[in-house]
Amino acid sequence: MLDPQAQALMTLLSEKGIPPVYTQTPVEARASYLARRSITQSEAPEVGRVQDLHFSHSGVDVAVRVYHPSEAKQALPALVYLHGGGWTVGDLDTHDVLCRSLCQQAGGVVVAVDYRMGPEHKFPAAYDDAVAAWQWVASQTATLGIDPARIAIGGDSAGGNLAAAACLGLRDLGLKPVMQLLIYPSTLMAPDTASYQANGQGYMLTRESMAWYSGNYLRGPQDAQDWRASPQLAPSHAHLPPAFVLTAGFDPLRDEGLMYADALSQAGVSSQYICFERQIHGFITMGRVLQEANTAVALCAHALRTAWK
Repeated sequence: MLDPQAQALMTLLSEKGIPPVYTQTPVEARASYLARRSITQSEAPEVGRVQDLHFSHSGVDVAVRVYHPSEAKQALPALVYLHGGGWTVGDLDTHDVLCRSLCQQAGGVVVAVDYRMGPEHKFPAAYDDAVAAWQWVASQTATLGIDPARIAIGGDSAGGNLAAAACLGLRDLGLKPVMQLLIYPSTLMAPDTASYQANGQGYMLTRESMAWYSGNYLRGPQDAQDWRASPQLAPSHAHLPPAFVLTAGFDPLRDEGLMYADALSQAGVSSQYICFERQIHGFITMGRVLQEANTAVALCAHALRTAWK
């Protein structure tokens, strides 16, 4: 059964006449996604300190926002966070509340990354930024007050895709985040799963929207077969960081998250999998209207604290 609160939210958004994302330009879609915060997101919790910084790699400048839980005398663990939004929409502001919540509840530094997006910046730009962001944080631990042995990476939806792919790329560079937090991640760019068929219409994230998002990101169909875009297709999932994978029952991406958790387990990687059976895609940022969103954030914070011990 669909959560009645999720149903009420979808009815409200429908009554407001918000057009489907695939009928908008990327600029319009970004503005619409940002504006929806006032309807669905809780008030921003207080954290100790917030810094807007940036770093450069390969001639590219990437903005980051660093959340500190408190003025700590000892080095703290950290999470490099990649926002969702189909590699097209979303930014540091759309996920500010979630990053603040994870920082406050997990008790670690959160570094949110404003990676490059499509259609202006095609694949693998976002992937490259994700890998570079983790490496930058690892190189700035003294400046940021971070414990170099406890740097995790995570994200939701497209951000979960980037986090999973980044772990594969970092592994091949001889680097390993302490854990990967994958919130309803996209792990296949050309899915044909049962959840894609069953939930691809009527639950906010539709098949048409997914095609629009991937079309904005990928250079062409061949990119869908690249493990940097579809981490499920990587030749090996061995020697990756422990994972906490969270999905939603009425999400077309549900089975991709489960398949990835299973692939990690089969490769000998510690993997936990939780499905919020009554929820829709994107629910974790909707704490103002969905009670289970706040439960999900608390679970993610607990998983981080456990990995950071």
